Amino acid sequence: MKITKLSIDRLSDLPDSILCHILSFLPTTKNTVATCILARRWRYLWSYVPNLIFDSDDENIDRVLLLHKLQCVDTFRFTVIDCNDHQLETRIKFAVDRNVKNLHINFYRQNSIRALPGCLFTCKTLVDLRLWNFSTFLSSCIFSVSCAVVCLPRLKILHLHYMNGGYESLPDLLSGCPVLEELEIQLYCCFCSCKISSPTIKRLVINYFDVEPSYEHKGYYNLEINTPGLVYLKLVDISNQHIKSGPLTSLIEAYIRFEDYVDGDYLYSRSVTEFIDRIRNIRCLDLNLSECTETTQSVFLARTISFCNLIKLELTADCCFLQKMLECADNLEILILREEKIRGWMEPQQVPTCLSSRLRNIKFVPFLHRKRRFKAVRYVLKNAKVLEKIEIVYPHYLDSKSRNALIQIMSSFQRGSSACELVACPEFG
Repeated sequence: MKITKLSIDRLSDLPDSILCHILSFLPTTKNTVATCILARRWRYLWSYVPNLIFDSDDENIDRVLLLHKLQCVDTFRFTVIDCNDHQLETRIKFAVDRNVKNLHINFYRQNSIRALPGCLFTCKTLVDLRLWNFSTFLSSCIFSVSCAVVCLPRLKILHLHYMNGGYESLPDLLSGCPVLEELEIQLYCCFCSCKISSPTIKRLVINYFDVEPSYEHKGYYNLEINTPGLVYLKLVDISNQHIKSGPLTSLIEAYIRFEDYVDGDYLYSRSVTEFIDRIRNIRCLDLNLSECTETTQSVFLARTISFCNLIKLELTADCCFLQKMLECADNLEILILREEKIRGWMEPQQVPTCLSSRLRNIKFVPFLHRKRRFKAVRYVLKNAKVLEKIEIVYPHYLDSKSRNALIQIMSSFQRGSSACELVACPEFG
């Protein structure tokens, strides 16, 4: 092979637009700027890259913004540390003036910021806005906005993580987002009122955290959801928030987790049960009721609920809830049971419709060597007439002798379906 005198730099032969596009895939702007030393032609290419992504320890943000030449910014992501109002306003105004589409700001250990600039709430090009780690004061400043000053006509994604106050003005913020499709909020709170109302939201994620919950306001609806177009919902409530919801007839998939630590709170138990009844049209449900009190359990089991469209259920709860869900989900095809407490399995008086005609796949995670669980499995195997596969996921620490004994017991159970396959595998395999 003949070696030419001059090496060919094929990358540098590409047009600037292609090179800038390639640079946009680098993880941070610091990496992008570092390419300026490659050659003379690369010296200023970084300043035309549409993404500005800064690490939390990057101290050159303001200098980079001054040198950046592109008039349109796709993504601007930075962390606020030791930053005053003027610096923050300068950065946000830069993004708004450059027609930013995606703006992500992390307020890390920030106590000196008093307000966000008004131009943020009237940005005509913003599509994705994500804010993290609000202090109590800053949360109040951010959400002390009226409907008249919020106009985000293209905003489709809004994430508000680790908020601490200011939720009362959330409806005003949402009312200025006419095409919002995805909302995620994580709240540290103690019986604050949070109302989420939007006809356009399709994906909603709500995480409630409360270190020291108070129970003085029993019966007060702390969370109100009015999102008729919702398709996906994730709701985690470990702070006993009383819930009120409008119709959720469009909902297809949901992850629901309630942790109820105060037994005897009938109003809360009723609000939980009524909310679960609201999602009756769902097709895929991951329901975690492992920490529910006996009051919630009794209220839930006494209510008539029907999940006519439910095809896939992942249930983390006592066996008594399994019995209830089998009876009320006639079209259930896939069942995943994550069981932490084994107390209440009782055979249904009649074989549930889903067992005799629909249920095809069952998975028990993790499967422990308990008599009551064996009773539930024996019943399901015997009555599931079209079952194709039952998967037993045993704890990874189980020794070979116990594992073989488990498989032998399971294999001895009568099966209502001759096509049923038994599969056993470790939990972290």
